[in-house]
Amino acid sequence: MTSPRSDRPTPPTGSGGTGQPQYADRAYRSMAGMVGGVGLIVVAGWLGGDAIANGKGHTPWLAIAALLLALPLIVALTLRPAVFANADRIRIRNPFRSITVPWAGVDAVRSSYSTELLAGGKKYQLWAIPVSLRARKRAARQDAKVKAAGDDAFTPGAGRRPAYGRTSRPVPGADPTIRAWSDQALSELRELAERAEATPAAEESTRPVVRWCWEVLAPAAAGAIVLIVLLAIG
Repeated sequence: MTSPRSDRPTPPTGSGGTGQPQYADRAYRSMAGMVGGVGLIVVAGWLGGDAIANGKGHTPWLAIAALLLALPLIVALTLRPAVFANADRIRIRNPFRSITVPWAGVDAVRSSYSTELLAGGKKYQLWAIPVSLRARKRAARQDAKVKAAGDDAFTPGAGRRPAYGRTSRPVPGADPTIRAWSDQALSELRELAERAEATPAAEESTRPVVRWCWEVLAPAAAGAIVLIVLLAIG
């Protein structure tokens, strides 16, 4: 879901030299993934804590190693994914790496069975914006019902709520079509990319900047090594 958008522009010093007012980054996260991640952390902590407190022999050490391996992976796969976008660039925070690309270097943002960004001849998945075919079908049915009834999906009292109603509000004059949340997020990202094309390109490099998430990889690797050693020595 998206974070609330700020209507207050920040000082022009952060506008990348364009002199245009800048607004707070739009943030996109999967609420289902975050809820699932918290649940998995609670279960893993409960089982691991019980094994550490009541286990005998190598069991407590195996539990510690397993937690050291599992917890970073759970956080990486569920809580970490996010997409941040502003007028200048998009930053994709995937489980094991972060990708920052100025809009001038983005070739396309597309969605089929997953949401993808094409830049620099490479393809990057947007883990934080998962595609749900079920949500698309539900949104399409809801939109068809609203149009068949001749109601405005956003009119008070219409009794219908857009599929992305939790994350965005309609703008006067905007397309009233009801969309799944992932498709609405993709539409907003494309809108930002189109706005960037209408402005002069910055003098910075347009190549994607990729950074590996060592704060996740290092503890997970350490936990895996310790777990293998403990299992080997029996």
